[in-house]
Amino acid sequence: MIDETFLTTEEVLEYLQVNLRTVYRLIKAGKIPAVRVGRQWRFRKSDIDAWLDSQHSRPATRSAAPASDMLTRPEHGSINSRPRILVVDDEASIRDLLAKTLALAEYDVDVAPDGRTALERMRVQSYDLLISDLKMPGIDGLSVIREAKRYKADLPVIIITGYSTESAAIEAVNLGVSGYLTKPFRVPQVLAAAAKALGE
Repeated sequence: MIDETFLTTEEVLEYLQVNLRTVYRLIKAGKIPAVRVGRQWRFRKSDIDAWLDSQHSRPATRSAAPASDMLTRPEHGSINSRPRILVVDDEASIRDLLAKTLALAEYDVDVAPDGRTALERMRVQSYDLLISDLKMPGIDGLSVIREAKRYKADLPVIIITGYSTESAAIEAVNLGVSGYLTKPFRVPQVLAAAAKALGE
């Protein structure tokens, strides 16, 4: 009889002893199939076991290393090499969701509730990625992005907005924005956009 046991994301993290970012990479690479149920991901245990078996039966090359090894191997040769992301949004719930999601995926995350705070942060701290809302009181998202590009011309930027307009999208493209997410977005979309913007 086929094992049709399904695991939640949290159960998979515990079962494989890996972090969320690693699980996401495995899904993206097509190594472990995932099924969307409502707002959650579900994984067939037999698929996870089949992937584990394939890892144990392959030669021990870097690409076939066990998933748990991905946790301990620094990506850029130093311990403090985690990408630093600044999230700017005037909605506390969005800021919290993005901060928790990105932190679970092993990014260092700072948050700012408005454009002015974001610009102050960028004056004293270098970031690898900026994720900004477009419509905010005071300094809007496009102004934040323009100023951020003055600090660091090649800074990747992802825009998140609930008020997408054609003119804003065109200006975003002209500013060299890496990603453009409209609210409501899903967690995997954010992780995919962040990984792509950071060249992962």
